[in-house]
Amino acid sequence: MAIIEKLHVLKFRNLTDQYLLPNNNINLIIGQNGQGKTNFIESIYYLGHSRSFKTKNLKDIIPFDEQQIKITALVDKQKVSIIKSRDKSQILIDEEKISSNSLLSQILPIQIISPDRGFVVGGSPKLKRSYLDWGVFHNKSNETLTAYKTYKKTLKNINTLLTSGNKGELDEWFTQFASLSVDITKGRMDYVEQLKTLLNDQSKGRLNSLIKANDNFTFHIQTGWPKEVDPLSQVKILEYLLKNKTNFFKTKYLSYGPHRANIEYLLNKRNESFLSRGEQKKMSIVFWMLQVLILVQNKTKPIVLIDDVSSELDQSKIKSIIDYLTEINIQIFISDIGNIDLPLDPKKTTIFEIKKGVLKGL
Repeated sequence: MAIIEKLHVLKFRNLTDQYLLPNNNINLIIGQNGQGKTNFIESIYYLGHSRSFKTKNLKDIIPFDEQQIKITALVDKQKVSIIKSRDKSQILIDEEKISSNSLLSQILPIQIISPDRGFVVGGSPKLKRSYLDWGVFHNKSNETLTAYKTYKKTLKNINTLLTSGNKGELDEWFTQFASLSVDITKGRMDYVEQLKTLLNDQSKGRLNSLIKANDNFTFHIQTGWPKEVDPLSQVKILEYLLKNKTNFFKTKYLSYGPHRANIEYLLNKRNESFLSRGEQKKMSIVFWMLQVLILVQNKTKPIVLIDDVSSELDQSKIKSIIDYLTEINIQIFISDIGNIDLPLDPKKTTIFEIKKGVLKGL
């Protein structure tokens, strides 16, 4: 169960030196545009992922007159810190350096809804894969992480050989690629089936405020392979790769595999591309809630971040999300401009106002 008990943000964007004792339930950060609301949400995300959901460029995060950022939190009695300068990075757990982000993600699992990240239904394949793989990782963390890392290295080597026209080692790399592809695809397919089962179980329960009784919301994974290739057969994948080797040399990259996977969403048999923006948002929330609930069922409680909540969601959707998360005792951090009353339980909510990067409890 992840709960941030204390939080210290130092030199992160316009947050110069902010110390916070969060509520275990709901934390609402209000402030006008440009004051640092999203920066604060981003800092928590950064601590859990060792990266931003807004930028890949570190210079956007470290103030121009500073040398490094530091974010520290007490999470379930463990001290978690991340220190990043322009030339190096450190992750500390109880003051001991760790070399892998995976342990960080296990201690501090974080899920986010943000206009900057977008909604998964109607989103890009890359965004969909990131949501999917976040869930798979927290479902089967160690074996999944190893497979993904090796897969990325293998794909990089294959593309290098295809670009250079070097045929010598390609068959060997194809064999490894086929095996890893099966492992990754199986993990994804198993996870999607768990989500579907949970959707059927929950459709008349916690999700009934978002899904009408006669709504048929479903989704399935597109594995990244042509229909004639069995994505769970190493033999069939390898046969396809070897058969199409000449074409791959022409394109100079491998255009099939788990790195090209996608999720297709359907509501009442309508493809996501034909859904209204409101329907896409609503179904995105359903999918996202299912992911959170699977974690909870597996004895892991993530921290949930919702950025600029009223800009993208109406009152009924906000209430559905908050009610759902508070019922399963999830710690939530919400940012909002503060010009409307949000449906929050005052007994479970702490409100902070931010002005020019300075947070103050109300």
